[in-house]
Amino acid sequence: MNESLHLDPDQLEAGLPKVEAAPLDGGLLEMIVRRPATDEREVLTEATLSPAVGLEGDNWSLGKANPECQLTLMNARAAQLVARSRERWPLAGDQLYVDLNIGDVNLPPGTRLAIGAEAVVEVTAEPHTGCSKFVARFGLPAMEFVNSPEGRALNLRGINAKVITGGVVRVGDVVTKISAT
Repeated sequence: MNESLHLDPDQLEAGLPKVEAAPLDGGLLEMIVRRPATDEREVLTEATLSPAVGLEGDNWSLGKANPECQLTLMNARAAQLVARSRERWPLAGDQLYVDLNIGDVNLPPGTRLAIGAEAVVEVTAEPHTGCSKFVARFGLPAMEFVNSPEGRALNLRGINAKVITGGVVRVGDVVTKISAT
């Protein structure tokens, strides 16, 4: 573990205004990461989302797959803050990194998002809080920051979603709110 890669609580707080300034709608898909096996990451320029398996080729569907946790989305600005470099974003373990406000007020459970021209996903109520791997990769202050009351309201650790309509998604695709069920 390299402590120089981890921010302290004051540094994390100082970065919050930039995270909060993410678009409320019409954000961009900044990164796609497939997890073919535990602790393996593949950064993709495009991927196929499927209602049956989530992100095709991802290990989500292996074992005890919870349909409410088919995909994870993380605010790209929050990923940049805790990871400190784009190359380290995949270590968070999420599949889609979006420049979009993913807080509870903006994207409550049941909200549907169009990603690009084909895919539609729905935000689920299943919480996404992180794990010991997140602490090892980004530090305990980062875990405490994303799980603070403000961090939870903004879903800084990310949100879970399920695929409603499959399709190809690409880095640079627009992410648009289309409805709340």
